[in-house]
Amino acid sequence: MNYQELWQRALTDIELGTSRANFITWFQNTAIGDVKDQNSIIVYVPNAFTKEWLEHKYHKFILKTLRNILPEVKKVEYEISAELCRATQFTKKAYRTEVTEAQPEMQGLNLNIDQEANLNPRYTFESFIIGSFNELAHAAALAVTKNIGGLYNPLFIYGGVGLGKTHLLQAIGNKTKSENPKLKVQYLTSEKFTSDLVEALQNQTINKFKEKYRKHDLLIIDDIQFIAGKTKSQEEFFHTFNTLYEANKQIVFSSDQPPKYIPNLEERLRSRFEGGMIVDVSEPEYEARVAILKSKAATKGISLPPKILEYIASAIQNNIRELEGALNLIAARAAILKTNPELAEIKDILNKNIKPKKAATANQIIKTVSQFYDIQEKFLFEKTRRKEVVKPRQIAMYLLRQDFSGSYPYIGQKFGGRDHTTVIHAYEKISKDLKNNERLKEEIKNIRDLINKSA
Repeated sequence: MNYQELWQRALTDIELGTSRANFITWFQNTAIGDVKDQNSIIVYVPNAFTKEWLEHKYHKFILKTLRNILPEVKKVEYEISAELCRATQFTKKAYRTEVTEAQPEMQGLNLNIDQEANLNPRYTFESFIIGSFNELAHAAALAVTKNIGGLYNPLFIYGGVGLGKTHLLQAIGNKTKSENPKLKVQYLTSEKFTSDLVEALQNQTINKFKEKYRKHDLLIIDDIQFIAGKTKSQEEFFHTFNTLYEANKQIVFSSDQPPKYIPNLEERLRSRFEGGMIVDVSEPEYEARVAILKSKAATKGISLPPKILEYIASAIQNNIRELEGALNLIAARAAILKTNPELAEIKDILNKNIKPKKAATANQIIKTVSQFYDIQEKFLFEKTRRKEVVKPRQIAMYLLRQDFSGSYPYIGQKFGGRDHTTVIHAYEKISKDLKNNERLKEEIKNIRDLINKSA
């Protein structure tokens, strides 16, 4: 392995460990230079600003990444050389081409996007892996395409990050466009809607804005929760929604949580979102994760033994996007090294690049429950038997036992020195109620989602 290959491998790991924006800003235009001695490496940067940033913000991260690949590396220095950085662009392009050949799916991805509808053709129902975790959402999405503006209007799909919501939304748009080319279809994020509105207000082109968004037969908005708290955006979207709905046009949304739990969302919008079909996408089970990996590996032209796919599926449990990221990383390594990695190497790669999920603390659980039910945290610890307090307190006790593995005496002490038998009663009551109470199931699921975000 030469030093160019070393730096490209390092960049692969760095890209996984940083945001896309930071990687492009600080790392994309760097290059590796001559070695001062066996243990010292020079990284060339295009300007003084980048040099200062890497030295002060990313040095330890860069050094650790290089040492993970080549333990002999003891020192990294940064030098400014815009010419050398430009000279290495050809090499970088060659590297990207090499990786792309191992991942045909990525080839020409952005070039194929439908510019008018903003739809990516690779997101189809055929490429969507169905499991118990998403089968209802898939069925509802497919049903919408067969009766635009009639059945399930609006359709509201919610779930955590990286679980396939965007795939489903885009699949609805692509299938509709394919089967009904004359229909006007538009996919966008709520942030795009807001930015377009701001621009229209600044340029005094609000009528053009209204015309743009009210002409569609199918309007698909991703991450609608980000419209919450934005008064003018909510007002304008309320009128846009009414115009489309009254004209029997189809509206589809996605969010990270159901409408009733989106904070700072106007009640009039909440009621309209809840007027249609609401379905969730949960975390994929093990079998589904294996199936997803097999499908994506086949699409990318990657051949990996079942034991490796099974290990990846067991190591990454709650996010489809992370599954694909791990697969991309392994594919890139295989392309660079021109050899298929062994299971031991895969384990090492994932251990170094997958950030362990932080466990929630007992205080975080209690705080989240109190916020969810909109009561002051101190009330949970008091001796009151008010109905609006008893239920949240019992749920908090249940979660501390079920998810935090707290002992009954410990939980009792957390709640104002209550006897452990009180905690046992609360745990057993919530456990029993969960068997038949769908609303309670939904509430606890959403509390857990909020806890995971805060952890």
